[in-house]
Amino acid sequence: MARQPRLILPNQPHLILQRGNDNQPIFRDDEDQERFHDWLKECARLYKVAVHAWVLMPNHVILLATPADEDGLALMMQKVGRHYVPWFNNKYGRSGTLFQGRFRTSLVDAPNYLLAASRYLELAPVLAQLAPEPADYRWSSYAHHAGLRPDTLVTDHMLYWGLGNTPFQREAAYIDLVRQGYGSEEGELIGGALAKGAPVGSYAFKADLEKKTKRQIL
Repeated sequence: MARQPRLILPNQPHLILQRGNDNQPIFRDDEDQERFHDWLKECARLYKVAVHAWVLMPNHVILLATPADEDGLALMMQKVGRHYVPWFNNKYGRSGTLFQGRFRTSLVDAPNYLLAASRYLELAPVLAQLAPEPADYRWSSYAHHAGLRPDTLVTDHMLYWGLGNTPFQREAAYIDLVRQGYGSEEGELIGGALAKGAPVGSYAFKADLEKKTKRQIL
C-alpha cells in the first residue's frame, strides 16, 4: 500500500519530528549541533520556512515551523540532510543512512496549541534529564524566547508577539509560561500527535481539517 502523503498546509504551523535511525545518536558533540543549526537556518531561508521554535536532542530533532507553500518543509529537511549526513559520516568514519525514514509532520491548531507546542519542545531536554532548566540547554530556542540570546534561525510567531507590548514583557510572559510546565493530558496530546504525524488540536479543529483536505483525520 502506498504511503499517504504528509498533511502540509501553507501558512499554517506544523511540528516536525526527525529521529535518528533506530534511535541512534545524530549529534555527538556541540560542533554537530552547531553545524545542523546553521544549515537549518540557511535552508529555512532558502525554502521560505519560518521556524518558530526548535530543539536538537541527541537522537532526534523537533521543529515548530510555518511553510510558505506545500513543498517547503520537505525541501528544507532534504537539503539539510544532504549537507549534514555526509559531513557527519565523514567526521565519524561511518557510512549509510543517519535518519529514520521520513520525518513526521503535525499540523498545529495555532490559537490553542502553538505556544503549548513551543513549550513542549523546549522542555524536552529537562524531561530527558539533559539539563536542570531549559535555559541550561544550549540547543533549543528557549534562550531566544527568554531574551537570553538572540537566534537568527527563529522567526517569532504573532502569538509570541501577543504576549506583551515590549520585548521584556514578551520574554517575562514566556518564561512564566514555560515555568508553569504542562499537564499529562497536554503532554500526551502533543507527544502522541508527534509520534503518529497527526494534527495537534481540538476535535473541532480536526473536523474542519477533514472538510478542507478531504482526508480522514478523526
